[in-house]
Amino acid sequence: MKGDSHRAQGLEELVARLEAFVEERDRVQFNSPKNLSMALAGEVGELIEPFQWLTQEQSRHLSAETREAVRQEIADVQIYLLLLACKLDIDPVEAASDKLEMNARKHPVEKARGNARKYSDL
Repeated sequence: MKGDSHRAQGLEELVARLEAFVEERDRVQFNSPKNLSMALAGEVGELIEPFQWLTQEQSRHLSAETREAVRQEIADVQIYLLLLACKLDIDPVEAASDKLEMNARKHPVEKARGNARKYSDL
């Protein structure tokens, strides 16, 4: 995929900035996997909130203000997810790539195309 090395470099830079941010504020002591996963769950809840009462169509056409709020929550989710991955020494890009390969096997195109059913129901 074009730009993969740039994305990986950007991810590495972001992780370094996150680690420096946490270190400078002496917050490493609070970043246990338990605490990070709980903070992540809270942020996912905040990400869901703007969509809660929207129709599917409305969720596709957010106001600029709502879109910015969602953007901020996506950032919070990504920050906690990256901190958790770092704490557990998990490469999030490698993990996602491996999972995508597993999903491709569970959801073969010929059975899953245009179908929202769970892989076990295909």
